[in-house]
Amino acid sequence: MTRQTVSSGTTWEEEVGYSRAIRVGDRVEVSGTTATDDEGEIVDVGDPYAQASQAIDNIESALDEAGASLADVVRTRMFVTDVDHYDAVGRAHGETFGEIRPATSMYEVAALVDPEMLVEIEAAAVVED
Repeated sequence: MTRQTVSSGTTWEEEVGYSRAIRVGDRVEVSGTTATDDEGEIVDVGDPYAQASQAIDNIESALDEAGASLADVVRTRMFVTDVDHYDAVGRAHGETFGEIRPATSMYEVAALVDPEMLVEIEAAAVVED
């Protein structure tokens, strides 16, 4: 089975030893994704809704590179640094996935890798032949 890796180009991938996404067969797994721009800078500091939206946009880019789309997503996991951001993050998720309706979970975590990051989202997709 062919294994395709997708890179965001950040130095973290090489340092930590991971890929933005991996496609094996019809499955695509997207690593935890945050609100970063093309230069790897955190955007929308202090705004959980905008950060969730940017993370989803970044996931969409990784899926596209792997030959998948948001419509193929079957599972998401959202990690928030403050569960009070549930409504904002959930709204961003719902705007994208409201019709797709993947299985999902939201977890409050003590911290993400940078204190300016409020949300991190993972996704798994299955691509139809």
